[in-house]
Amino acid sequence: MPKRKPKKLKGQEWRHIENKKLVYTVYFVLRLSVVLMLIAQFFNQNYENVLLCVLTLVLFMLPSMFERRLHIDLPDTLEVIILLFIYAAEILGEISDYYIHFPYWDTMLHTMNGFLCAAIGFALVDILNREEKVSLHLSPFFMAVTAFCFSMTIGVLWEFFEFSMDQWLLFDMQKDTVVNTISTVNLDPNHGTAAVVVKGIRDVILVLEDGTQMPLGLGGYLDVGIIDTMKDLFVNFIGAAVFSAIGYFYVQGRGKGGFAQRFIPRFQRKPTAQANPAGDGQPPEKPE
Repeated sequence: MPKRKPKKLKGQEWRHIENKKLVYTVYFVLRLSVVLMLIAQFFNQNYENVLLCVLTLVLFMLPSMFERRLHIDLPDTLEVIILLFIYAAEILGEISDYYIHFPYWDTMLHTMNGFLCAAIGFALVDILNREEKVSLHLSPFFMAVTAFCFSMTIGVLWEFFEFSMDQWLLFDMQKDTVVNTISTVNLDPNHGTAAVVVKGIRDVILVLEDGTQMPLGLGGYLDVGIIDTMKDLFVNFIGAAVFSAIGYFYVQGRGKGGFAQRFIPRFQRKPTAQANPAGDGQPPEKPE
């Protein structure tokens, strides 16, 4: 009597981008759009944007590369959002100037970043928590806290990067904000710590080294980066807190919630040929 083939366990297939029709479609459309943008920027002799397009194409390959190298499966929803996030940040944000035309574009991306980084941090802890070789056994609450801290750390490191680029290369990654009220101890006539509040600011005049005066004409005082940085960290906090709460209830119910599964990467069992390349008849590793 012929042996019956073992039934594949649901969710344990070795999946790559070629098997994900939705991900492949989104990947193809976005990549085609970037290639067309690259050609247009090249003929316009805007070589800085050409480099951004090349960087975007490289970033598009990272999710698939991580799946193969780390033997993990990125849920389709998470992978699509990652691709859209890269496209929205580099192509729409930088090249198409969405950061300028849409004031909340940067805020939306930082909120999404906090959410996604919390999902990735949560997945890392969950994988280690369920790995027998690693002596890590965190409660659902501390898993949520760790995911939250992971996301906030990534957000802080990114703000460090923006600050460094602005200081060393004179970029303006930390977008400035026009304000009409300031409070500073630098204007204290007694040179103490009493904050002096100045309201109703309508313009600021810069006096250069050669005595030239240059009115900014922005309708207020120019805050250099700090408001943008704190706003980015605050919305990152919101995104991280939201997913950490979702992940907490997901672990409490051990996978009953379908929403969190769409964002949490997981290890996948290798195919039999890879799990047992020697063909020695030994059974493959048991799935979790």
